[in-house]
Amino acid sequence: MERYDLVVIGAGPSGYAAAMRALDFKKKTLLIEKSKVGGAGVTNGALSSKTWWELSRETSAFRKSLKRYNIKVPHVNYKEVQTEVRKAVQERKSMLEEHMEMLQTTNYSQLLKFKIGSARLLSQNEIEITHGAHVEKVWADNVILATGSRPRYLPELPIDEKNVMTSEGIENMEDFPESMVIVGAGVIGCEYATIFSGFGRTKVHLIDKGERILPFEDDDVVRIIERNMENNGVLIHRNSRLISMKLVNDRVEYELEYTDGSREIFNVEKALVSVGRVANLEDLWEDKVGIDISKRGISNEDTQTNVGNIYAVGDLTADISLVNVGELEGRYAVERIFGKPNRKLIYENISTIMFLSPEVAGVGLNETQAQEKGMDYKVVTLEYSTIPRAIAKRNTQGFIKLLVTNDEDMKILGMKVVGNHASSAIQAVAVLISMDKGIEELAECVHPHPSITEGIQECVRMLMGKSLFKPSALRGRLSCRRCVKGLYEDIVF
Repeated sequence: MERYDLVVIGAGPSGYAAAMRALDFKKKTLLIEKSKVGGAGVTNGALSSKTWWELSRETSAFRKSLKRYNIKVPHVNYKEVQTEVRKAVQERKSMLEEHMEMLQTTNYSQLLKFKIGSARLLSQNEIEITHGAHVEKVWADNVILATGSRPRYLPELPIDEKNVMTSEGIENMEDFPESMVIVGAGVIGCEYATIFSGFGRTKVHLIDKGERILPFEDDDVVRIIERNMENNGVLIHRNSRLISMKLVNDRVEYELEYTDGSREIFNVEKALVSVGRVANLEDLWEDKVGIDISKRGISNEDTQTNVGNIYAVGDLTADISLVNVGELEGRYAVERIFGKPNRKLIYENISTIMFLSPEVAGVGLNETQAQEKGMDYKVVTLEYSTIPRAIAKRNTQGFIKLLVTNDEDMKILGMKVVGNHASSAIQAVAVLISMDKGIEELAECVHPHPSITEGIQECVRMLMGKSLFKPSALRGRLSCRRCVKGLYEDIVF
C-alpha cells in the first residue's frame, strides 16, 4: 500500500489548489479525480457560464451599436457561440492538465501523483480508489475532501436535462430556445436570465416567490437589475409559487399561484431549474469513519472536520460556495496541516461578482446585512454619471456605494459597485477590510485617469468632507448619509 503525506479527493478548484499548495511544503501528495479536472468550476459552472455571459454581453452591445447606425441586426448562430464556450472550457482544462504533466519534469516529480477514479475512505487513513475494474488502496496521513457539488433537483419537476434542465444540461442545447422559464431568482437564475435575454433570441420568464429578485441585495441594486431585465424582455413572475410543471408535446407547461390566490398557466419551449446546489457526499466514506455532517454539508472548524486528520473544503462545507473561496479554503487547509497560517480564515473580505446587466461586485456588508445586524453606519453613494471613465464609455448606468462605521475611525464595512468594470474597482477595499483599516488610505491614493476607481476616491472624500462634487448640490447623483436605528439623515459638513 503506497503511503502519502496528503491525499486530496477531487480536482476541482479547491482540490487542485490544495494539492499545489502541498507541493510548496515538499509533501508527497496524491490528487484523485473521478471525472474532469477543474470540476464544475470549469466545465459547467463559473468559467462556462461566465463565457456565455461575456458573449451575450458582446452580442447585446453590438446589437445596440447597429441600431445607432440603422444597420440590420444579424442572426446569432447558437452553434458558434456554443463552440466558443467549449473552447474556453477546454483551454482551461488543458492548462490544468498540462501543468500537472509538466510538473513531472521538474523537482516536484517525486511529490505529486494524479489518479483518475472514485475514492472512498475505508478508515481515516485508508482510501480505496476504483477505476473501472481496477481497485487499489493507498494510505494517507492526511486527507482533504474536495468533491464539490451538483445542481439541486426538485423531485416534483420532470428534470430530464433536455427540456427541463439544470446548469449541467443547459450546455448541451441544440439552439437558442424561443422561450424559457427559469425556476429560481437567485444569483445563478438571474445570471442565466441575463445571458439568454442578452442574445435576443429567447423570451425569458423568471419565477420569483417574493416581491423582487435577489432578496439578499439592497433595493437600489435590485431596481437597476430588474429594470434592465424587463427592458430586455424578461417576464418576472413576482409573488408567485410554482404549482406544477409537466411536458406537453415536447414543450414545458407550468402553472403558477400568486399571493392573491389567482393562478395562471404558461407554455414555453424549455425550463431551467436553478434552486441551489447539493454537496457530493455519497459513498465518500464508510460509516465507521464518523465524519459529522449537517443539512448544509460537512461540519468543520476552519476546514478541519471532527476527525483530526480529515479536512473538508469548497462546496462540501456550509460556507460560501464560490470558486475563490474554495481555492482559499484548499490552500488554508494545507497550511493548517503542514504549517501555521499567518492569519485565521475569514470571509468578511471575500470579493463577489454577479454577472448581470450591469455587473455587480461587492465586498463586506451591504446595507441589508448591516441593518439586520442592528448596526449604525455611514453610507455614501455616487452615480456613474459623475465618473469620467463611465461618461467616455457612453454608459453611465450604475453607482458606487461605500459603508463605514458611524464613528471618527470610519472603518470600512463594505462596498458595492454596480456598472461597467465593477469587479476591477473593489480589490483595494477588500484589502482594507481584511486589515480592519479606515478610509484615509483610499483618500490619498493617486488613481489612473480616467478610471472607475476614481469614483471610490470621490466617495471617500465625501465622507471626509472634501469632495470635488458636493452632495448637497448634486442630489440624486450623490448622497452622504448616516443610518441610525434604521433612520437616515444627511451628513452636513
